[in-house]
Amino acid sequence: MTSDTATHAQPGRAAGQHPPAWQRRLRRFGYAGRPRSDVRERLVPPYPEPGTRLWEALGAAPPAASRIARWTGWGGPLLVALFAGLLRFWRLDSPGKVIFDETYYAKDAWALLQLGYEGTWPKNANAKIIGDPQQIPLSDAAGYVVHPPVGKWVIAVGEQLFGLTPFGWRFMVALLGTASVLMLCRIGRRLFRSTFLGCLAGLLLAVDGLHYVMSRTALLDLVVMFFVLAAFGCLLIDRDQARARLAAALPVDPDGTARPDAEIAARLKLGLRPWRIAAGVCLGLAAGTKWNGLYVLAAFGVMTVLWDMGARRTAGARRPFRAMLRRDTLWAFLTTVPVALVTYLASWWGWFSTSGRHSARSGWTQSGYFRHWAETPKAQGGGGYSDHGLWAWLNPLRSLWHYETEVYKFHVGLDDPHIYQSNPWSWLIQSRPVSYFYESPSPGEAGCPKDATEKCAREVLALGTPLLWWAACFAVAYLLFRWALRRDWRAGAVLCGLAAGYLPWFLYQERTIFSFYAVVFVPFVCLAVAMMVGAIVGPPGASENRRVIGTVGAGVLVLLIIWNFIYFFPLYTGQTLPMDQWRARIWLDTWI
Repeated sequence: MTSDTATHAQPGRAAGQHPPAWQRRLRRFGYAGRPRSDVRERLVPPYPEPGTRLWEALGAAPPAASRIARWTGWGGPLLVALFAGLLRFWRLDSPGKVIFDETYYAKDAWALLQLGYEGTWPKNANAKIIGDPQQIPLSDAAGYVVHPPVGKWVIAVGEQLFGLTPFGWRFMVALLGTASVLMLCRIGRRLFRSTFLGCLAGLLLAVDGLHYVMSRTALLDLVVMFFVLAAFGCLLIDRDQARARLAAALPVDPDGTARPDAEIAARLKLGLRPWRIAAGVCLGLAAGTKWNGLYVLAAFGVMTVLWDMGARRTAGARRPFRAMLRRDTLWAFLTTVPVALVTYLASWWGWFSTSGRHSARSGWTQSGYFRHWAETPKAQGGGGYSDHGLWAWLNPLRSLWHYETEVYKFHVGLDDPHIYQSNPWSWLIQSRPVSYFYESPSPGEAGCPKDATEKCAREVLALGTPLLWWAACFAVAYLLFRWALRRDWRAGAVLCGLAAGYLPWFLYQERTIFSFYAVVFVPFVCLAVAMMVGAIVGPPGASENRRVIGTVGAGVLVLLIIWNFIYFFPLYTGQTLPMDQWRARIWLDTWI
């Protein structure tokens, strides 16, 4: 994850020392010496000047072409996000039913709005909610839920705006899915210092089938993905700002070139870092949606301090690891882990605020599940702590801790077989997608042709665009090479995000898990493919023939991925297909 090149010190001279006197004297006679790169540019590489040739070729005058080129830094990402938003909000209320795990989260979100905690619903609640006239049979009896509340509060915003309807409970997820495309464009631009590669990464995310389906379904995993990606973006901004402070403090030679300085690099305090605090908030919200956000918090925490070590090494520190430990590690911890913890606890405010009612006959009512476990006598299954005295204020936290230990036992012990469960080894090749919705309309019904010889198929399949994911297998191998053998920090950053969302699931291979959990790291899959495409196109200094061949090859790959998304689009949106067309799209037997 750290790959900053070591300080370019000449042999026999430590980093940060002035050139010898004989070299300074020879400069009077035109001696230039070995060319040196400015340390400031290695700490914070500048964005290249946007080209105007394309806009001039389209007929724009040079001043107008220059203005358009400058706008592409935001204009390109906004156009890609607009495209993604149009796709995601198109017929968002279809299917007009409760599909897959929406049966939990859409109803829990509505209960949070009405009660502040998750209530209970009868078995026929879905039919009543979708029925005409609508009935909402919510009970104020506490429901046992196994995920924190942030994602359900996000879904509840859409329900507050548009009611307990398919469009209402999918609205905010579609909005976050669209916003994540915009974020990825900007993140990719900052990471690669290329507007083109940033917009390409966002475009790949826009046409990934798994991200698309998850953006149109009221599940929690896309909410986790949004906050993880936001945290990654915050840390990238913090990285640039911290390195810019280091660069600004370095001494500058008479020719205007900044040079390394061991003392400054080792001792400079980088001051308040608000973007790292923002990252802590985002990671707390991710963990407050699903607990797998905790693994990302740990991985990103290590990544950001290693970035600091790399910055101090580039600035000239002789012992960058020690300098990082002394100057950065403690503050990195305080601005992420405690901030994330406080954010997580604050997300339970609805559960904390339900004081409820107590009676000898029925115990606690009108409060969240286990909300008053600490005050309940042990004979009744509670903690038996007194609700009076000096430490009574700890009872809600004790109750929450008990609740979460019970939930953890549930999660690690969840091994009931499911028809669509899959092992994480198969996720990158998308060998076992999850079917969220399936119907078999008869001829003449629901768009099935009247002359059809058999029933049609209507399905919503959470399948990543196959060519994108299969290309990602090669992209990950390329990034491993770039990180391990070329010390490319960009490859390390992308691999860190991918590993944090992916590798923890290998610890739970006996648990019932599904391939749609991979949506948490799909933005990093798209960044990996975008970086590989950049390598295929070739570096700026390559020959014209090399660039032409690379551009054609990269263009063909991107167009094939887009075509692949279009081909599977009916399976992503629940469109009715004749059975032969549906079978043609089921490339693998394991997709059924």
